[in-house]
Amino acid sequence: MTEDIGKLVLRLTLGILILLHGLAKIAGGVGGIPGMLQGAGLPGALAYGVYLGEVAAPLLVIIGFYARIGALVIAVNMLFAIGLAHSGELFSLGRGGGWAIELQGMFLLTALAAALVGPGKYAVNRR
Repeated sequence: MTEDIGKLVLRLTLGILILLHGLAKIAGGVGGIPGMLQGAGLPGALAYGVYLGEVAAPLLVIIGFYARIGALVIAVNMLFAIGLAHSGELFSLGRGGGWAIELQGMFLLTALAAALVGPGKYAVNRR
């Protein structure tokens, strides 16, 4: 039982915190993401994939409906975010002494953990 509660806490934490980023993008648009993608030689239209990674996938994770797939989509989204916006900080420390991209790292690794352990008993399905 406590393992399933832990999985629920993991899912809700990851899903809600990423979803907040997605809601900000719904309200304010994708901003400079198309330019970053184009600068990396990718089509700028891929920027709209952020809505999958920061809105649709977190909703799947929160409700526990194909949560493993949702978590993997979030992980891919975070790899793009780190690669496009934070690659220069990958081996840097922040002002407080922690890893400069600790938030992005936490999101990435939490998404991987959620994908590996699954959604648990308190989910729409166990996938």
